[in-house]
Amino acid sequence: MRGADAVMQTLAAQGVKDIFALSGNQIMPLFDASLDAGIRLYHTRHEAAAVYMAEGYAQIAGGVGVALVTAGAGLGNAIATLLTARTSDTPVVLLSGDSPAAQDGKGAFQEMDQVALTRSLTKWSVRPTQPEELARTIHEAMRVAQEGRPGPVHVSLPADLLAAESRAVQAQAVASPDTPDTGALRDFLAGTERPVIILGPALNATRAPGLAERLKAATGAPVIVMESPRGIADPSLGAAGPVIAEADRIALLGKPLDFTLRFGEAAPGADWAIVTADAAEIARARRNVGARLALEIEGDARACAEALCAWTDQAPISGWAARLHAACNRRMVSCGTKTVIDPGMLCASVDAALQSVPNPVLICDGGEFGQWAQAGITAPRRIVNGVSGAIGGGLCYAMGARAADRQATVIAMMGDGTAGFHLAEFETALREDLPFVAVIGNDRRWNAEHQIQMRDFGADRVHGCALSGARYDLAVAALGGFGAHVSDPADLPNALASALSSGKPACIDVEIEGHPAPLPD
Repeated sequence: MRGADAVMQTLAAQGVKDIFALSGNQIMPLFDASLDAGIRLYHTRHEAAAVYMAEGYAQIAGGVGVALVTAGAGLGNAIATLLTARTSDTPVVLLSGDSPAAQDGKGAFQEMDQVALTRSLTKWSVRPTQPEELARTIHEAMRVAQEGRPGPVHVSLPADLLAAESRAVQAQAVASPDTPDTGALRDFLAGTERPVIILGPALNATRAPGLAERLKAATGAPVIVMESPRGIADPSLGAAGPVIAEADRIALLGKPLDFTLRFGEAAPGADWAIVTADAAEIARARRNVGARLALEIEGDARACAEALCAWTDQAPISGWAARLHAACNRRMVSCGTKTVIDPGMLCASVDAALQSVPNPVLICDGGEFGQWAQAGITAPRRIVNGVSGAIGGGLCYAMGARAADRQATVIAMMGDGTAGFHLAEFETALREDLPFVAVIGNDRRWNAEHQIQMRDFGADRVHGCALSGARYDLAVAALGGFGAHVSDPADLPNALASALSSGKPACIDVEIEGHPAPLPD
């Protein structure tokens, strides 16, 4: 068989059914091989969209999301999205075309060191140079993406190898992680008055349903998930920051001790424990808190959390836990009047709509409006823009989520700035039958940067952040989707209902007042 067939059949044997791709010269043999392997290709309009879709798919479906792009500028367009997958701990395998290995050093079309470009953003970046290495490399890429701390992997595939004779390899299951000894962690949490357990992105409610609740019940300690670049100032954590500052012991499970925790100063009097399969994160924790790092466990955070859930001999710390969780629930949800749409009012309407639909999934992009959405809307499954702080992936996350769960009702919240990154992907959503509803909070500016300018430089120094009154709903309608424009609060419920019932990729362009991210009520 061809090398391209070996790649696709190895992926199929690993359980891959869907790949998010954008075509290009070097990877057309892989497009052809996907037909015989029974793998569906979702063909996007931009390479970054393909990787974002793979990331969203992986978070909803579990397992690995796979993206496929061509060489040169194709890979270049996809690189930034590897950062989001890395910081969200999402297993993604990015396959890229590459110039022929036999022409290395001769100045081949799009010849470049692609591995060097992606190495710092991935768990593993590799370029096989012999046809017989292809299947084995793909198998290893799938393993590396999932084992330990999950994350992205890049495999650069020379065009001549894809056409050469090769063979597939038999699939092997990813080994279950060993369970770390949790005795020391139990001792760390026991006998203290104000402990906190903080879970990282891979252990959130979407990817580890019920885990936080079970941990709290087993340990008596309050449990929160931290997956926002705003860290303890994340609006979805309400007023948790001042309470966390009083903690005397904090256990991080799959959560880096980094800027989101103010390098340890989020709880200046606390001792810290960290459980992670990433040795670099343990070293970073040592640098940041020094002697206050009382315990470090290099091992699988999920396995450790599950082991803690079996702990039944710890007396409940009900008062402290109740106080922190009450603080998390203190969120400001409105800031305007009944005649003008403010972001809190819009989010309240969307939240009400999500409570009445089957299998809801919430997507929150970044920026100020994204923070309102994270604070004011709840759903059993959620994808946010992640610790990287990247914006613009929300539309693509929504499509990836819909591809992962064909029964899901997906609503994506984004500002008018972020909507512009991948607006053309509405055509992809229509063509690939991936209906979802995008709600655009349109304040006609890049509001996060506008707020920074107002705060740091003054109102007379505000510039370069204004956007026009462009009608995004009309653009989506022109692409074949459903569009609605809302400027009156009374029209919101009907617009949401119509978009949800349309069965199409939908855009509701809502004129809102631009407010900074919400503060606790």
